[in-house]
Amino acid sequence: MNRRELLLWLGWAVTASHGVRAQQKAMPLIGYLNGTTPEANAWLLAAFRQGLSETGWIEGQNVAIEYRWAEFHYGRLPALAADLVGRKVDVLAACGGADETFVAKDATSTIPIVFSTGSDPTETGLVASLARPGGNLTGVTNLNQLLWQKRVELIAELVPQTRVIGLLLNPNRAAVQVGRVIDSAKQAANTKGLQLEILNASTEAEIDTGFATAVQRQIGAVVVADPLFDSRAKQVASLAAHHAVPAIYLSRNYVSAGGLISYGAIFTAAYQQVGTYAGKILNGAKPADLPVQQSTNFELVVNLTAAKALGLTVPPAILARADEVIE
Repeated sequence: MNRRELLLWLGWAVTASHGVRAQQKAMPLIGYLNGTTPEANAWLLAAFRQGLSETGWIEGQNVAIEYRWAEFHYGRLPALAADLVGRKVDVLAACGGADETFVAKDATSTIPIVFSTGSDPTETGLVASLARPGGNLTGVTNLNQLLWQKRVELIAELVPQTRVIGLLLNPNRAAVQVGRVIDSAKQAANTKGLQLEILNASTEAEIDTGFATAVQRQIGAVVVADPLFDSRAKQVASLAAHHAVPAIYLSRNYVSAGGLISYGAIFTAAYQQVGTYAGKILNGAKPADLPVQQSTNFELVVNLTAAKALGLTVPPAILARADEVIE
């Protein structure tokens, strides 16, 4: 190879190298922010990816995803969100609740954000309206805050002799989030003439202590109220059974693991919608033009085996409304 050919070859190699880097950079990048862990979020992450695929985006093929997990240490979320923004993601999926959503909102006013939250996004100032969000945010609300009254009513109906209801929650969540949960549950308890006791738990040991405390305080039933516990559904359901404490949960995971009863939105549908919206934004849609979706799919699941072990008779009215009865 003479000098001229060598220079031509080197020039081609440099151009090809730049081309490869350009192609790599051209692959869109999604940031996925979540306060839990990969294990706890696996079933919902699958739904998110399904939503993406329905809009033509397959992870590893034509889109990349950067994951940031707070592992239930919600104070880490701002740094994790800032890292994703620094990586110039094309879309930021804030999945999990109000904590992730508000942290993402504070981190960027330009990168499109798709959220899932249990609160009313207009009431909390996330969007201008559900139909026309405006700004750089849109997403899904499962209206979880509005379901606390229903959960308190259900557990009171299932355990009519109780006069005291416990609320097991994680105090490490954002103060606004915790406050809203407590206020909603307390209002529902007051309406039923019940006393509400707060049981705090943010670790595995504290969950055990929470149920033991419920027995000591003669709390007749417990409402389990935080995604922290989703990753420990089997443990939580086992502890409730061990201490003979009737409990109602946010999702069917607990009932499938031996828990008594659950009522809530079908979270997989919400995460699938987040994935769909993220894909639409990659396809050119603007968050301001994508209406915030409200969950319309809710389910009531009852475990008759757990009820029998607790010495409870499930009222026919609850069985008639149940979407699934496990025997």
